Amino acid sequence: MVSALFQRIVVAMATGATILIGIPNIAAAEPVSHLSRIEVESDRVVVAYVYSAAMKRVVPLRVRTPADASEPRSTLYLLNGASGGQGVATWDVQTNIDEFFAEKNVNVVTPLEGSFSYYTDWIRDDPTLGRNKWTTFLTRELPPIIDAEFGTTGVNAIAGLSMSGTSVLSLAIAEPTLYKAVGAYSGCAETSSELGQFYVRTVVESRGEADAENMWGPFDGPGWVENDPYVNAEKLRGIDLYISSASGLPGRHEHLAARSVGNDPALLLNQVVVGGVIEAAVDDCTRRLAARLEELGIPAVFEFRPTGTHSWGYWEDDLHQSWPMLAEALGVR
Repeated sequence: MVSALFQRIVVAMATGATILIGIPNIAAAEPVSHLSRIEVESDRVVVAYVYSAAMKRVVPLRVRTPADASEPRSTLYLLNGASGGQGVATWDVQTNIDEFFAEKNVNVVTPLEGSFSYYTDWIRDDPTLGRNKWTTFLTRELPPIIDAEFGTTGVNAIAGLSMSGTSVLSLAIAEPTLYKAVGAYSGCAETSSELGQFYVRTVVESRGEADAENMWGPFDGPGWVENDPYVNAEKLRGIDLYISSASGLPGRHEHLAARSVGNDPALLLNQVVVGGVIEAAVDDCTRRLAARLEELGIPAVFEFRPTGTHSWGYWEDDLHQSWPMLAEALGVR
């Protein structure tokens, strides 16, 4: 017997009438995360605008699609550093990323926001940086949208540099099964130690002019420990890891013709002095992480360069050198 409710629905469809069947007020419901729109930049590059329910705003992401999209491909999430994809300190401006991925069968997704946020979930909105719920966005909201829209395999890896060199490890301990591989370039893998917190505060407070306690709470509180890759290194077990740093001494990319220098002597001096000091500190963090992983029996590839500063030429090198490991984990032939 056909139910009365079904009969009413059929009649309503036939007559164009509106029928209410006791569904909650959808109009009043909070919008869910979704793809808002796509802008085409080239035959292989688009900007996808994704609404994040957690952050209550639309986030732009540059997506590079596979050379051959005739079958599902895996995804590399490639994060920018402290600038979050804004300005000139980005993968797009400072490296040969388009040329490098030109013949590779992988989706490459890069957020174009997130400056000074550490790509993490902040416990409070910040007066300067606003609402940041990046862990939720990157690990829960975004992947199913990318998978559905671009027809991926659902297999992921993640890589980042400087600020996001820490973030990619923190994201991996937050969702250990999401990423098959992680590339962490020149990031301090500590957030609860004195050095680690000094590094974070330099980025968030000195450069971002934000309140770092809005990120994970009091500096002696549990939030800084919970997000510390060194403390929670056991959660990295089973993930392919490429982790790099350098001594801070000038190396092969410290010259006027370097892309990051642009024939500007002042920029070269800054790269040598400031970039050298930062990289030396990062190197200290990275060596402690190497000892920690060895103690736990967790395999990882560490690249300790005898020379090199905190600058883009070395991060481009890192992307190239880590790619075979990333590609194998992603199943990219």
